[in-house]
Amino acid sequence: MNFTYLSKSVSIKTVEETSKNGVFEVEGLFAGYGLTIGNALRRALLSSLPGAAVTQVKIKNVSHEFSTLPGVKEDMVELSLNFKKIRFRTSTDDPQTLSLKVKGEKIVTADDIKVNADIEITNPHEVLAHLTSKSAELDIEITVQRGLGYSAVESRKDEEKLAIGTIAIDAFFSPVTKVSYSIDNMRVGDRTDYNRLRLEIETDGTLSPSAALHKSGNILLDHFKTISDISVQEFDRIESSKETKKSTKKTTKKSKAE
Repeated sequence: MNFTYLSKSVSIKTVEETSKNGVFEVEGLFAGYGLTIGNALRRALLSSLPGAAVTQVKIKNVSHEFSTLPGVKEDMVELSLNFKKIRFRTSTDDPQTLSLKVKGEKIVTADDIKVNADIEITNPHEVLAHLTSKSAELDIEITVQRGLGYSAVESRKDEEKLAIGTIAIDAFFSPVTKVSYSIDNMRVGDRTDYNRLRLEIETDGTLSPSAALHKSGNILLDHFKTISDISVQEFDRIESSKETKKSTKKTTKKSKAE
């Protein structure tokens, strides 16, 4: 089959990039394709890239999420929200169990968590809790899992049977935290209605913005490749036209006879 190759004029460039923020421009897109591609990439970036996050915590001397601990400024809801902010880089797909054990008056950060060789905390200075007395204590077992996009506790209720004292946490797995895009018209040849797509990507630092864009592009490519592999049926247009004419003649003769 013959195709119109609309991508001949397309190019991409990196405007600027750091470990967490990147700006990219895709130029020479056929009219309307800026919105089509921009929206598809944004959805893939936010929902389809794998990452690791805390999915549950088990806290000593805590029986439910509305409990409080003596000498700890934060309640369980606040602690859960703080654990959601921890970002991980992991080399395994298996769930990991980490521990946090601290005593005495201090500010507790993610750096106080004991990790293993398969996992790394990329924001170790994230504040988790404030212990306000010498007798205060935190003894927490933390479960970290890999997943895609956002996973609410409600969506995992059928999968997880939590032990008493274990608190499930909404998990944001995606390494991409924010995506925005804008579209401008540009000139290509004699036409001025081609699109320039500007993408701004923010990650948590576990994946660079360009790597995130590369992966999301390939996710979409994989889907479109499957669709384009459809078995194409070719029909003889001349024969089809002849059959239509014959059918028209028969109908006309029948009408005259009546």
